[in-house]
Amino acid sequence: MEAPDPSGWPVSVRSGRASPLQVRGCGFSVGTARGGVEFVDVSVVLKPIGFVRTKAETVPRHWSVSEVEGALVIEEGYLQGLADIEPGQRIVVIFNFHRSPEFFPRFLKQTPPHSDKPTGVFSICSPIRPNPLGMSILEVLGVEGVTVHVKGLDMLDGTPILDLKPHVEDRRDR
Repeated sequence: MEAPDPSGWPVSVRSGRASPLQVRGCGFSVGTARGGVEFVDVSVVLKPIGFVRTKAETVPRHWSVSEVEGALVIEEGYLQGLADIEPGQRIVVIFNFHRSPEFFPRFLKQTPPHSDKPTGVFSICSPIRPNPLGMSILEVLGVEGVTVHVKGLDMLDGTPILDLKPHVEDRRDR
């Protein structure tokens, strides 16, 4: 991992390139259909497809209350993947909470700002999570090459983008 410069940003993030997020050597035991137990080795590598760019110095805690505009700058190699994204469309953005502190068991219950009751981490939108992944639904304002202009940001400048998906209001597969 690269050492951060005085601004706190790793060189790779400031330059628009980041190393893949990696989880290696993890695993867990599961029960088998025959009543035995086996160890399942799990390796996950996530490579950012781009980064958030915004002039906003602060952003709301949640996309549903945000009017912040900015851009998703996608790596050139993924340009064709932006085909058919259009202004007015809503997209789901999966991202990395790259500035969140390391997760410890004490964070399994947290008190969100809108409540005085400790709540399980999987029931709230806290950035302090076992896997620091976030999801926002943003409005597309326009697309210019590898830049998707959006509204509704709740991400900071330099946030690594892991995936984009179409937002589908009501989908019922039969």
